[in-house]
Amino acid sequence: MIIAIQCTDQVGLVAKISGLLAAENYNIVAMQEHVDKTENLFFMRLEVNKDANADGLEQQLADLLPPDASIKINPNPEKNAIVLVTKEYHCLADILVRNHFKTLGANVQCVIGNHDTLGDICKRFDIPFYHVPYDVPAEPEKKVLEIIAGYEHDYIVLAKFMRVISPEFVNRFHNKIVNIHHSFLPAFAGANPYRQAYERGVKLIGATAHFVTDELDEGPIIAQQIIPANHSLTTADMIRAGKEIETAVLAKALRMVFDDRVFIYKNKTVVLE
Repeated sequence: MIIAIQCTDQVGLVAKISGLLAAENYNIVAMQEHVDKTENLFFMRLEVNKDANADGLEQQLADLLPPDASIKINPNPEKNAIVLVTKEYHCLADILVRNHFKTLGANVQCVIGNHDTLGDICKRFDIPFYHVPYDVPAEPEKKVLEIIAGYEHDYIVLAKFMRVISPEFVNRFHNKIVNIHHSFLPAFAGANPYRQAYERGVKLIGATAHFVTDELDEGPIIAQQIIPANHSLTTADMIRAGKEIETAVLAKALRMVFDDRVFIYKNKTVVLE
């Protein structure tokens, strides 16, 4: 069982929490904590080897911790995810393979694409695929929401979904949408980042996985990675190289999110790897 706690920092929190768990006969098998001294915030993730009444334990912890404490208890750590795509296959293919071999940390419920290009690979993995064109005046987001409503889901993954989604859509799934952007944010946000990088003559290119907010490519960052670039690379070369790190960064971010290792505050994250 996983317990995730976020609250104002104060002296003795670790002792209080571990003491309560010991008194209730919980054995802590893993514990990580972090204090943001600037914000005076405390973050903790614990793994314990005894399942329990989550509501009862949550109330005991709430009585013990500062009033602003956020307590998340998840006896079943395996999540459900819905994936949105456009045409590029590399991130989706990696997700489907991990899902097939039960290493994703979540169960892919369905895939929704604004093109039908990736329907075949979903069929091969026996994952439902829905084609919702965004080039018709038929309120495509409404259709996407109807599809999502038909499935159990904890997170929505934008695996190279190359459409801007509305603030209304984002607000329905606050801090539950994970996106992969093909640049080392905050550099080269928005469209065509590899072309922007080529024209700027950068010596590094990267990828960023982040939570989606109302501001384009400005959400809390979960994971990032870079690789070297030089004058010999064309835009096409950068795109090919970038696909490798896009896949790796999204996979790492999803692993951290699905495993309840990511805490969000303001526009930042604490990731207890």
